[in-house]
Amino acid sequence: MDVVVASCGILILSPLFAALAICIKALSPGPVLFKQRRVGLGGKPFTCLKFRTMHHGSGSTQHQSLTKHLVHGHCAMTKLDLGHDPRIICGGRWIRQSGLDELPQLFNILLGHMSLVGPRPCIPYEFEQYCHCKRQRVCITPGLTGLWQVSGKNGTTYDEMVQLDLLYSRRISPLTDLTILFKTIPVVRAQVNELPLADHVE
Repeated sequence: MDVVVASCGILILSPLFAALAICIKALSPGPVLFKQRRVGLGGKPFTCLKFRTMHHGSGSTQHQSLTKHLVHGHCAMTKLDLGHDPRIICGGRWIRQSGLDELPQLFNILLGHMSLVGPRPCIPYEFEQYCHCKRQRVCITPGLTGLWQVSGKNGTTYDEMVQLDLLYSRRISPLTDLTILFKTIPVVRAQVNELPLADHVE
């Protein structure tokens, strides 16, 4: 299912890929794709692909600090881009909220690094903060979407996200995956609708 859906998705969405690439290149100098090391199945690192939504060369210091706070804290997982992050390019928030920045990960799925459904792949400096329980997240292949994304996402704490990922690992099945995939569509639509009008037209 991963290979078939990812292949069809790339073919069908190729005009959208091209349009996003042109827009990103026109709005901000630098590469179209953002490549980042992530932790995959069994703790094996891989290069995760995303459409770039930040200015080229933006640092990760702020994100590392926030990640450490979220991993060890008990607060909702508010993302930096929900505020006015100056690192984000014009239109970048809309691309992120709509999930379009994640589309290049269809190639990661074809390469076997990811699956359509599973825990989101964490960043190495995030993985370093994990206790033994949290490290169980890498016992299954990371996914483009997952149970956490359709169960509250940014309204949950980090520990709640981990528990949802572990619950998915115990209930994994084709039916569960299909259910999560179909639930992802209205969730993404709701995220886009939550953006202020200015972010839709910037």
